[in-house]
Amino acid sequence: MNSARLLLDSLSEADVASLVELAGDPAIADTTISVPHPLDERVAHEWLAGLAQTMALGSAEHFAIREASGAPLVGMVSLRGIDREHEEVELSFWVGRPFWGRGYATAAAGAAVDRAFGVLGLNRIVAHHMVRNPASGRVLARLGFRQEGLLRERVKKWGVYEDVVLMALLRRDRVAD
Repeated sequence: MNSARLLLDSLSEADVASLVELAGDPAIADTTISVPHPLDERVAHEWLAGLAQTMALGSAEHFAIREASGAPLVGMVSLRGIDREHEEVELSFWVGRPFWGRGYATAAAGAAVDRAFGVLGLNRIVAHHMVRNPASGRVLARLGFRQEGLLRERVKKWGVYEDVVLMALLRRDRVAD
């Protein structure tokens, strides 16, 4: 899966060091819901094994985000909880701090949205972001996602309950835009 600027491909054991460096950054862990923290090599290997298992079961797709030149890992984008009955999936993404401000999250998430509606034939994509992470909300809004609700104290992050915004994009909304 590719965008004009990025290569989206499979994660591998070769990405462990980059995962530890990028996803292990407290700035990433602070506002993400699904990235394990603290993240060391052992946890990264376990995380990759878990991701591989969800892919083998057909319940998720996870992609490494790389610059089109095939450089090392920049971040990750996932389509999780694939629900074939209701044709819905959850989009999640993160980009390492050295790559912030380059539009990589929007490009990678946009490619995942295209895949969800095109290749997977789904009808609805949901996404969540912590209220105190408005940058993720802006990425989703640029892709046409609409806020559907506020989930009060939905997650507990580092001992503190966090409010989470629920956003969604329907196939018909994407076609209409």
